[in-house]
Amino acid sequence: MCSCLSSAGQTNGSYGAYSPYSVFGIGDLSREGTAYNKSMGGVGIASNNRRFMNIMNPASVSVRDSSSFMADFGVVQKNTVFRQNDLRSGNNTFNMYNFVISFPVYRSSALMIGITPFSDIGYNIRLKQTDPDIIGNTGNITYNTYGEGSVYQLFLGGGVTFWKRFSIGAQGIYYFGTLDKVYNEDFSNTSYASLNSGYNLLIRGFTGKFGMQYQQPLGNDLALVLGATYRLGTGIGGKTIYYENKNTSEIVDTLVYSELTNGKDNSLRIAGELGVGVSVKKGEKWSAEFNYIRSDWRNSGMDACDGYGVRGESVFSSSVSQSFRAGFEIVPNRNDIRYYLRRCAYRVGAYYEQAYYKLDGNMVNSMGLTFGVTLPVFRWYNGLTVGIDVGQRGSLRTNMVRERYVSFVVGFNIFDIWFQKPRYN
Repeated sequence: MCSCLSSAGQTNGSYGAYSPYSVFGIGDLSREGTAYNKSMGGVGIASNNRRFMNIMNPASVSVRDSSSFMADFGVVQKNTVFRQNDLRSGNNTFNMYNFVISFPVYRSSALMIGITPFSDIGYNIRLKQTDPDIIGNTGNITYNTYGEGSVYQLFLGGGVTFWKRFSIGAQGIYYFGTLDKVYNEDFSNTSYASLNSGYNLLIRGFTGKFGMQYQQPLGNDLALVLGATYRLGTGIGGKTIYYENKNTSEIVDTLVYSELTNGKDNSLRIAGELGVGVSVKKGEKWSAEFNYIRSDWRNSGMDACDGYGVRGESVFSSSVSQSFRAGFEIVPNRNDIRYYLRRCAYRVGAYYEQAYYKLDGNMVNSMGLTFGVTLPVFRWYNGLTVGIDVGQRGSLRTNMVRERYVSFVVGFNIFDIWFQKPRYN
């Protein structure tokens, strides 16, 4: 699995995400969570379901069966149609999005370790010069800008539960990845030199995340769960490499090559994030949850920093990202021995999000609906989760790009009991 992640990030033309909006900053931020979270609108801050892994709140890792080993990994396939005025195009992506394992430590405490995408960039924009006064002398000129790459987060977290109601957790997160942003100006007339320039951004960083959950019984097997998380902001380390090359049919001349080490002045930052959630559940029959997440990127320093800002007439600016998420899950009869479909967990969710940037002063908003089902496999809590996300980002006003997409996620939930002594009569 690790080799699959590595090859996907290095193969030319493979994208973790594909969107013209990912040209800014560190690209599109991935919506955190496993297929369980994604199929419920992205909620999870107040989820403490012992049958599924919940990586959104480190406090929830301690809510589990004793001696249980759990793992989760999944893949996502996204289909997007883009429209800007009369222009239309489409793109499809396919990637693995996480791998997480979890195991108990001592009594009501547990650990989890995993890797998941934090952000992705992917775009390819091409424009041809049409001014006859220019191409009459130089021949055809093509301008092309493209980008690809991902930033991953490797995390190790733990949680503990006190008095069977109150849970706390903490998580260490290491960011790493490479983002490539390239600009080309090509002449069909070989007597003119083509130009190639771009940025190679090596991202490194370390931060922490903290979480808590409190469960209050309401009677008749009902319970109210309150949850909160906070991720610390951190400076971006690594390097920013800028280059300019002049290309002819015979030689390539390097005009500019510079390396800048990030992190010395702490001017580039990944913003902190605050999340709160509330859920109501009735045993393992059904649950409903609402989450609010906020992150302030206005002091990230990406607006004016070379390689993170954007060239061209359109102006991107850092902003405050917010998301409102809601989800519902129901299991008709988890112990039904006659009808398999009654043992399945069915989910539906909705979300509304504001991106961490503005385009020409306009907020870039996303909204969508999610649907999902977990199909029990073999015994214990093993299962196959399938989810669908149908949504839209952006709009057609003020020359923006509208994206309409359908995403399919497939998650594999693995469960086993460790250190179980066999007994014989």
